[in-house]
Amino acid sequence: MHVLLVEDDEPVAESLRRGLKRYGFEVDWVTTGAAALAHPGPYDVVLLDLGLPDTDGLDVCKALRGRGDVPIIVISARSDETDRVVGLELGADDYVSKPFGVREVIARIRAVMRRVRPRTPADAGPDRYGTRLTVDRKAARVHLDGAEVALAPKEYDLLAFLTEEPGALMSREQIMEAVWDANWFGPTKTLDVHVAALRRKLAGAITIEAVRGVGFRLEVAGDTP
Repeated sequence: MHVLLVEDDEPVAESLRRGLKRYGFEVDWVTTGAAALAHPGPYDVVLLDLGLPDTDGLDVCKALRGRGDVPIIVISARSDETDRVVGLELGADDYVSKPFGVREVIARIRAVMRRVRPRTPADAGPDRYGTRLTVDRKAARVHLDGAEVALAPKEYDLLAFLTEEPGALMSREQIMEAVWDANWFGPTKTLDVHVAALRRKLAGAITIEAVRGVGFRLEVAGDTP
């Protein structure tokens, strides 16, 4: 996924660039509103600071939205409710207040992309992962070697989320927000239980690696069973 980062604070930008690249994102970095508007693209999402040296980021947001539907996430030290409301009304898809963590930004990017790029009917057939596993998101059914696998509802939701980006490291917080609830305050032990169930039921087709202190990464097995 290609990100256009519009940020004039070099330490903030460098930290964000490094973090995004660790998660597999491509990042183009510009420091002014003029450079953002002149950037030829293509890019999949814009991370836009409001405090730019040459113009107000809200004006850049409005101009970018007037050009098309590329998702825009405002990242700003302005935490005032008025700025949030104005940014969203001018076309921003989300608003992240500084200071923020890279994983929070990545979670926001993925959430926005899921909202703005819903699957079309033409894309709604089963998705194949390797030679053994298919996930039919339209019917919410999973098949292994042609036979349907009985998954509990949250097991299916977890698998569907992790297979959106095989190989990507997902934090426990991202997974809990996407699969359970954004306001989940209970223990995350339930996540470990569901991961264990998927490992058992889909053994040989996928692996789910636990990254201590971070989260989980799903890998699809090779073509040879």
